[in-house]
Amino acid sequence: MAAHDAVLARARTDAADRLIEADEPLAGLQRRCGGDLPGTVAVPQLLEVVRKARTLGLKLARTITALDGDETVRAWVEVAPDNAEGEGGCSIAVGAWSSVPNIPLSDEDAAALRTAIDRELAELTARLDPAQRLIAVEGHAADLEQVVTAMREGQGSLWSDFVSFPDLTHRQPLHWRLLDGARCEVPGSERTWTVTLVPLGRPEPGSAGFELLLVADAPLAEIVPGPPAEQPSPTAFGRDLTPVLRQPIARIIANAETIRSRLAGPLAEEYSNYAADIAAAGQHLLSLIEDLSDLEVVEAGDFATAPDRIDLADVARRAVGILGVRARAKDITLLAPGADESVPAIGEFRRVLQVLLNLVGNAIAYSPAGSQVLLELGTGSQRVSVAVVDQGPGLAPEQAARVFEKFERLGRSGDGGSGLGLYISRKLARAMGGELSVESAPGEGARFILELPAA
Repeated sequence: MAAHDAVLARARTDAADRLIEADEPLAGLQRRCGGDLPGTVAVPQLLEVVRKARTLGLKLARTITALDGDETVRAWVEVAPDNAEGEGGCSIAVGAWSSVPNIPLSDEDAAALRTAIDRELAELTARLDPAQRLIAVEGHAADLEQVVTAMREGQGSLWSDFVSFPDLTHRQPLHWRLLDGARCEVPGSERTWTVTLVPLGRPEPGSAGFELLLVADAPLAEIVPGPPAEQPSPTAFGRDLTPVLRQPIARIIANAETIRSRLAGPLAEEYSNYAADIAAAGQHLLSLIEDLSDLEVVEAGDFATAPDRIDLADVARRAVGILGVRARAKDITLLAPGADESVPAIGEFRRVLQVLLNLVGNAIAYSPAGSQVLLELGTGSQRVSVAVVDQGPGLAPEQAARVFEKFERLGRSGDGGSGLGLYISRKLARAMGGELSVESAPGEGARFILELPAA
């Protein structure tokens, strides 16, 4: 707290993130935010810092803000895990406390906020010309397919010709201000929709056209009944849910990265950090979904690869090229086979690359900064190989025996891994007539060897 004001208050939490003791003014803020003392931390941003410090086992410091009635409080907090008594809680020091009156949003700011929210929620978006005629339309809900198709076929027509307005009796076309905020019904959809029209152009709103947003009054799942209940297949996740989840999670990651990089405008450092956490969590979730999808594929009874003649050295060089940036970020050197080396093999190029990306990615994740990861080729009369050799902590014999098991993470937690990568990689190697094995010892790094039939 030396770089900031003197400590104004101290507090302590337990392993359940409950504030068990606190000095003023933090104790008063806890109660005014709806919490008790003792009770779960009621200041949202402080609770986030406490949880992160406790789970990561790291001391964290940052500025937090909180609404306190008609004022906004800003304070510098330092949160450190405190396991001295075995409770697993945290110690909190608070300084640089200040409060300022809340400034009501102007009409312009309120309208901009409403539009930003509608953009995130809209399931149909379209670009209109100044006369509200359709230029382009996009929709991503199953019950909008009919109207989206009709709108695309009817480019140049009034967008309002494709929907109906139960609360409006005026004849079309209507001024955009009458349509903005109106309820409408869409052919093919049982949901009710609210219209948002964003005028483009200055000084006359709409002189450059409009952005059309349709926001539903309820999620699709609440309207459309699901299929008859049946016992789900244990590996139905990839087929049924992966295509549905991939796009929204990708949008979450993209939006979080936009916020983190401040492309949308200036942002306090703590909020940029929150956005980075959201993006990282989204990437982990997307990786898990992809792993579960691959798991379904490799465990299917009819799974087979598409063998072809490949150059194992070339695939290894491509894997190094793809992961080079990640390695440099951790100060790790990747050593690829030389450009003049060639090892003909039989395998499916896409699957071999998938296996090598997993092996090299793991080596980067668990190798210390300043170390090297070597991709070493081997040849034989029946089989050829590529070994990924790292300088990490290595594996004990009992760990090496379990490392290829499904969901095996060797006691790791919090790294976002699914424990499926090596299991899937070995399945792929064996499906191509090869093998994936490991040679390792504690403190001596690990050597993962992919073998394939020689060409």
